Amino acid sequence: MIQRIDKIISSQMNVSRNDARSMIKSGSVAVDGKSVTDSSAKVDAENSEITVNGKPLFFKEHIYIMMNKPQGVVSATTDNKIKTVIDIVPEALKRKNLFPAGRLDRDTVGFMLITDDGDFAHRILSPLKHVPKTYIANLRDRLSEEARQTLENGAVLSDGTQCMDALVRVIDEEGKVAEITIREGKYHQIKRMFASVGNEVTFLKRISIGNLHLDESLEEGECREITENELSLIEKR
Repeated sequence: MIQRIDKIISSQMNVSRNDARSMIKSGSVAVDGKSVTDSSAKVDAENSEITVNGKPLFFKEHIYIMMNKPQGVVSATTDNKIKTVIDIVPEALKRKNLFPAGRLDRDTVGFMLITDDGDFAHRILSPLKHVPKTYIANLRDRLSEEARQTLENGAVLSDGTQCMDALVRVIDEEGKVAEITIREGKYHQIKRMFASVGNEVTFLKRISIGNLHLDESLEEGECREITENELSLIEKR
C-alpha cells in the first residue's frame, strides 16, 4: 500500500497532518534506515521499515477494538455532555476516525466493537447479514416457558413491530436470568421484547458478536485489540 509518509504518520500515531509534517521535517522519521524529510514522499506502508525517533512504526490499515463497555457511557463518537465509548479508548489504541460499530444503550454493558473500518462495520451491521448478537438479561420476573417460546418464535413489540425469531434459554434456577441471541438490531430491542411478554430487563450485557465472545479478562471500561483470527469469527457462519 503506497501512501504519503505524512498520511502514514498521521493515521498510525493519531496526530494531525501538520504535526506529522513537523516530525518529518525535524528528521525524526526514517524509512528503511534513511531519514525522510519530505512530507510528500511516497512509501510502501506495509513493506517498508518505518521508524520514528528510532522506534519502529508497525503499520495497520485498520484497527479493531474489543471494549467491555461500562454503564453510563454512550455508543457515539462525540457527545457534548456525556462521556462516549471513544473517550475511554486508551491512547495506545486511539486512531483517527474511530467509531462504534453498532450501539448499546447507555445502561447496557458488554461487548462493544470499535473500529475505523467503515466497510467492515457496514457488513456486520447490514440487515441482510443477520450477524447474531448474544446477551445476558437479568429479569424482574421469572420467565415462563410460554413467554420463552413466544420470544423464540418472534415477539411482536408494543408498536406492532414483528421481530425475527430468537434463541432464548433460561440460565439460572429462579428463571430470572436469560441468554438471548438475536439477528437484528431494533431500537431497545431486547428490553422491548421482554416487555412484550410482560417482563422487564433490569440488567443487560452483550457477550458476543457473531462467534466472537467478549474476553472475560476485560474489566468494564477496558479494551484490547482484536486479532485477525478473532475478527474472522464475527462473520463466520
